Amino acid sequence: MRQFPGLAALTALVALSAGGANAQDAGGTPPPPAPETPIAAPDWRAVPAGNLLVIDTTRGRILVELTPEVAPLHVERIKLLARRGFYDGVPWHRVIDWFMAQTGDPLGNGEGQSPYPDLKGEFTFRREATMPFAAVAEPAGARVGFFHSLPVQTQPDSAFALTADGKVHAWGLYCPGVAGMARDEGNDTANSQFFLMRQAYPALDKRYTIWGVTVSGLDVVRSLQVGDGDNGMMTQAQPDRMTRVRIAADIPEAERPSVQVLATDSPRFRALVDERRTARGADFSVCDITLPVQVVN
Repeated sequence: MRQFPGLAALTALVALSAGGANAQDAGGTPPPPAPETPIAAPDWRAVPAGNLLVIDTTRGRILVELTPEVAPLHVERIKLLARRGFYDGVPWHRVIDWFMAQTGDPLGNGEGQSPYPDLKGEFTFRREATMPFAAVAEPAGARVGFFHSLPVQTQPDSAFALTADGKVHAWGLYCPGVAGMARDEGNDTANSQFFLMRQAYPALDKRYTIWGVTVSGLDVVRSLQVGDGDNGMMTQAQPDRMTRVRIAADIPEAERPSVQVLATDSPRFRALVDERRTARGADFSVCDITLPVQVVN
């Protein structure tokens, strides 16, 4: 049964939620208010239509930016299943408050998957010097920041010269909105089920493949009906569903959503980072940063 994570992690989650102040530190801090002045055109980055997953649900629309540079096999699978209509009508069969919402099982009970082979885990990736990366913190021996809209931790740039392939080790971070792939006990057992984070949960880092991040619709993810069964499974309640899932590039241009996210190489981004760092002080985390977005259609 592809129900992640195990009972021990769920128990830790319940303890975290009961902690009040600790729950805020885990990603419950409200996002900063919208900027008072408009963001200038050069400060926006357009999300390519070919890497934008459009998830229409019974609660509203969710837009996920895909990251093929981070998890090429999983992004390819998500695109394949979306284009074949596999996800249309599939329920959110496991939803846990202060944690995540899981879907992608046509059976709706955690036992189902696509007819395609399981995927090899892509828990980390090799970052090239040419990949856009905006650091927000540099703890000893590491850099933490953003690759496009995805929060990432990586080895420092000084390590580029020390590796055989000229690349450094990096991995996505499970902040609110991040998209991950569910799996069984084995590392290479992900197939079609995935989850979107409702809050931060760093215990999942480097253990479950990250393939994208929600750029619009986190409020929809957090509004999905919470499961009433063990481990957040839906039992008697009628679950919310994905009504239709498409790649934006496949939608007629007149109907296609166009998404722009605050560019992480812009002065406005640096100002946002400084604002959040000042507000959070010693508790500052990359998960405290919510990138402004504008959506047309």
